[in-house]
Amino acid sequence: MNVEARSFRPDRHPAETYEEILERDTRPIPEHLREGPVPDIGTDGVDVQRYLDPAFARAEEKYLWPRIWQMACREEEIPNAGDTYVYEIAGKSFLIVRQDDGAIRAFYNSCLHRGRKLATFGGCKNEFRCPYHGIAWNTDGSFKDNPISWDFPQWQDRDVSLPQAKIETWGGYVFLNMDKDAAPLASVLSPMPEHFEGYAHDDRYIHFHVQKIVPCNWKAAAEAFMESHHAITTHPQLLPYLADVNSQYDILSEHVTRQFSAQMVPSPYMDREVSQDEVVQAVLGVGSRSLAGKADAALSVPDGETARTFMAEFTRKSLGGEDGHDYSAASDAEMVDALLYNVWPHMSFWAGHMPNLVYRWRPNGHDHTTSIMDIYMLKRVPKGQPRPKPARVFEIGLDESMVEYGPKAGMSAGLAAVFEQDMANLPHVQTGMEASGTGVCHLGRYSELRIRKMHQMIDAMLAEGRAKDAAAV
Repeated sequence: MNVEARSFRPDRHPAETYEEILERDTRPIPEHLREGPVPDIGTDGVDVQRYLDPAFARAEEKYLWPRIWQMACREEEIPNAGDTYVYEIAGKSFLIVRQDDGAIRAFYNSCLHRGRKLATFGGCKNEFRCPYHGIAWNTDGSFKDNPISWDFPQWQDRDVSLPQAKIETWGGYVFLNMDKDAAPLASVLSPMPEHFEGYAHDDRYIHFHVQKIVPCNWKAAAEAFMESHHAITTHPQLLPYLADVNSQYDILSEHVTRQFSAQMVPSPYMDREVSQDEVVQAVLGVGSRSLAGKADAALSVPDGETARTFMAEFTRKSLGGEDGHDYSAASDAEMVDALLYNVWPHMSFWAGHMPNLVYRWRPNGHDHTTSIMDIYMLKRVPKGQPRPKPARVFEIGLDESMVEYGPKAGMSAGLAAVFEQDMANLPHVQTGMEASGTGVCHLGRYSELRIRKMHQMIDAMLAEGRAKDAAAV
């Protein structure tokens, strides 16, 4: 379409929209990929103190983290009775335990005697015996024994089971909530589960799990993955095949937002024409998820075909050859695009049929100036084959490079380089906020509305908690 003839929306880049790119798809487009709601939530800036002030972090610890659903682990990480996963968030620690009947429970990881953590690592347990004084609980949380029971008359004839948090599951993920009155998980995730029905997250396994300590507040880390236009400067190697500045952003509910970025389409900020073969070669250089382990393939786009349709069909065949599933009816978008859904406030799940990435951001204990970013890649379980064992978490320290250590965890070198480019920005985001002369960060009205929505929701949650405290006085 001639640019001059387009009907512009004032907050959008004049390049073709994601909707217009979808119109060229070779398969029917699922309705959930169509543009969603884009409410006007204003243009207010964000106070830098919410990243810098320890008091704001303490408010989050008191009013935010205890009241939200958060993904703690995958079900495959605790497949058998007694299997335990230790999940920690902002000073809280939980034992996520598979029960004899297959159910999953979450116990506060704190001895009821003198408070020591009952376990500092996971594994298969037949009891939780405190390493300090030997008091023990069964894996269902019930009290087992106390070597000095004669000196605890206050425990006689009363329930001294381990306190529990709420647990629900979806898509093979185990979610935890400390609030006993929390709304059901389904009401928070909706409409994401409906949109993900064809992507079989419950039939996937952890191909790699990287846990990176990041030198910035958790919100700044999350924001680095909530818009695509930073690729123009931060990830120049992606520009030949990533439609970045013309990505689509939707707010689907109070808790679920998303961004769709077309791939195998050059960025509008490319300063020259890009051939279809150049698009494919750029993907080969980075190591896209769509390559399905074929990064060394010699690929050339046939005359009259686009890189997008070519790579979509290539991915259908190569991915199907790898895992045995049929992707012949899948749309081009579901085979090649970056389709990210965020569940407020700190989780991101990729949609589509390719190996899916999942992100989670958390405070690093009580330190509000550093955070933990978990990066999972989930692959489909090969058809008719037993589920592969999940990869163990690979920890990468504060000063350790994703480029050096990411591939050791199973991440492609190209993908590790992309993450390292993001990590290189983040310490200077944190210190740059400290240096701010205005005390305010200004966000784009459309391309960063997901970030603005995240902050508005945090403000509402903290205000509600403070109001309840005030009313209780």
